[in-house]
Amino acid sequence: ARAGRSAVAQQRPVAPGAPLPDFGDAGTELALQRSLRALQAGLPVLLLGETGTGKEVAARALHGSSGASDGPFIAINCGAIPRELIEGELFGYADGAYTGARRGGARGRIEEADGGTLFLDEIGDMPLELQTRLLRVLESREVTRLGESRARKLDFQLISATHQDLDALVCAQRFRSDLYFRLGGMQLYLPPLRQRSDLHTLIEVLLEEEGIGPGRLAPDCRAVLAACPWPGNTRQLRTTLRFARAMADPGGPSGLQHLPDSVRTAAAAAAPGHDLVAAPGAPSTQLKELADEVINRALIQADGKVSNAARQLGISRATLHRWINKQR
Repeated sequence: ARAGRSAVAQQRPVAPGAPLPDFGDAGTELALQRSLRALQAGLPVLLLGETGTGKEVAARALHGSSGASDGPFIAINCGAIPRELIEGELFGYADGAYTGARRGGARGRIEEADGGTLFLDEIGDMPLELQTRLLRVLESREVTRLGESRARKLDFQLISATHQDLDALVCAQRFRSDLYFRLGGMQLYLPPLRQRSDLHTLIEVLLEEEGIGPGRLAPDCRAVLAACPWPGNTRQLRTTLRFARAMADPGGPSGLQHLPDSVRTAAAAAAPGHDLVAAPGAPSTQLKELADEVINRALIQADGKVSNAARQLGISRATLHRWINKQR
């Protein structure tokens, strides 16, 4: 099971009683408080939202604010562990349970969560054949290692997360409905950045976290950041801020010319009527003209295939089609 360890998020300490994060949305904050109450009452919490919306951040915050904060926080990415290793990784195994098993056996990650919180990330990617066994463990709070007959009693909080539509997976018979209902004692949806009204506030928070002073981001750069639809959500925004800081002169402000091409193009495609221009000292080409150039280059590299070009640019196919139609 050693090969699977790299796919499992490493346990990191969480300060007991840590405050719940400010997600900037009143509805989300209320749902987060309700999720904490549900967790404290022994109910499982299911976090839903696109990639990069902060599901693990929310899970760690719930753990840190709960009565189990002194216990371990065990995070497992169900979609990253090799299929042939996931059963031993989750449930553990006895000595000699299978070829290559560690001498003396090993505890599974579920067993390691005893006394704390088990976080099953990307639960929608769990193989169907293992969902039955996971359901049995969640119902009985007992786990039996591979190659053993003795059940071990466990006590842990359960938080799961996925970016997938579990209702659709259930309809397609790729996810067990009984497991879905068992996981969703309380469901919390984390909205994507394009649906949030606090983007400017979030940018300030991330600037502070990254050690970037508020004066280090030029106004035109902020305008583009506000216009971008952010398909990668908070994760993409944070990476973009780091990129802009790296491209700028040491100690100087980050301007439009320091942003990734994909971000400038996505912002222009999302708000083509905005007259966003480069910062003083940068090329005088308007953002729309720059976006035209980047889009045309992407289409050429993709042999005219809109889907491939959109994926390369980090925007949706519909957005790229709208942009192309406006140029005709």
